[in-house]
Amino acid sequence: MRQERVPQGPVRGRGRDVRVSVRPRVAADLEGCARVLAAVHRQDGYPVNWPAEPAGWLSPSTLLAAWVAELDGAVAGHVVLSRSGPDDLAPALWAAEAGAEAGQAAVVNRLFVAPAARGHRIGARLMAEATRAAHDLGLHPVLDVVATDTAAAALYERLGWRLLATTEQRWSPEQTVSVRSYAAPAVPPPD
Repeated sequence: MRQERVPQGPVRGRGRDVRVSVRPRVAADLEGCARVLAAVHRQDGYPVNWPAEPAGWLSPSTLLAAWVAELDGAVAGHVVLSRSGPDDLAPALWAAEAGAEAGQAAVVNRLFVAPAARGHRIGARLMAEATRAAHDLGLHPVLDVVATDTAAAALYERLGWRLLATTEQRWSPEQTVSVRSYAAPAVPPPD
């Protein structure tokens, strides 16, 4: 499957060069990340269920690492890499297929890009960073996404991620959600 190369440095945007960078997230970023997440939720409905404490939701207990993307110096995107948890479908699906243990997978999650910052390949850059970090840790990157998030699924597939399965997951007695599980390519994309 084709793996997309993600350019670094300045990119062309709205008739001018813009500066996009990806760096490790620090505690001071959480407020800005929560603001961006709120804008994404209003426009796209992600996350499906708004968290009571958005900054806490951005730092799950299984956190391995987190990154932010900046567009011209302002937080414009976010991604987390986590250890596999009991509610994650993708690690178990990947492990069964690969003849591995679910703990050998790392989950890419909490990925979002500010609506006003889209079109600058920020999502692809964040995915590349998380994927590289997982491989550096000797873990295979996987993820789960709600099936209605077709833009995210299209990004993952464009980046060479492979659909493992689409399943129904019960999130509460009143809520069943269709979830698509993906696994990254076996080899990380080149820099």
